[in-house]
Amino acid sequence: MTAPDEAMAAQVYQQIIATIVAGKLQPGQRLRERELSEQYGVSRIPVREAIHRLEQDGFVVTAPRRGAVVRRLTLNDVDELFDLRVLLESFAAARAAERVAQGVDGSVLTETLARARKALEEGDSATTAELNSAFHDQIVALAGNALLERSMRPLRGLNRWIFGLSVNRPLDVSAHEHDDLADAILTGRSQLAESLSAAHVEAGRKPVTEGLARVLLE
Repeated sequence: MTAPDEAMAAQVYQQIIATIVAGKLQPGQRLRERELSEQYGVSRIPVREAIHRLEQDGFVVTAPRRGAVVRRLTLNDVDELFDLRVLLESFAAARAAERVAQGVDGSVLTETLARARKALEEGDSATTAELNSAFHDQIVALAGNALLERSMRPLRGLNRWIFGLSVNRPLDVSAHEHDDLADAILTGRSQLAESLSAAHVEAGRKPVTEGLARVLLE
């Protein structure tokens, strides 16, 4: 693929994920290259590549005689996501704290949490949730591990999808936990950051699983 095609494929990939997360593309619904190329105003080449990436990242499966269709999530998918998040995000938090202790600037965490707190006080839950997600992404970036960042990319979309289908924990509870986690990272306490991150992710497992129990398959 040429560079323009790669850029268009990445854009189409993000647009399709957004429609899946928003529920506009339902589980089991077919993804037709011709229709998508017309919808997004691109050739079939970037659409085909986007669908291939979606299948690799677990949003799409290939069904006999139907081609690519939106995947049906299960409760096992939810458990697997949380298992990986506990491991990877706690590692990222520990590594981020170590790098801050070495002199890397972590002020972006403070700035993001300040904006999230303001949005929460104003009752803007959508912006608060978006900034909370950004906070997690920034910790991964602060860890300075390129392979970790690449490994986390498909999990971000899957996380958005799952949390969009369920009732999450109260935003003010998450805000307090984020403050504690940021403080551990910014003061270079890697072991504390690791344990706080793992506990924070794990605390979301039960409410999300219970919220999805009547929606998803076992």
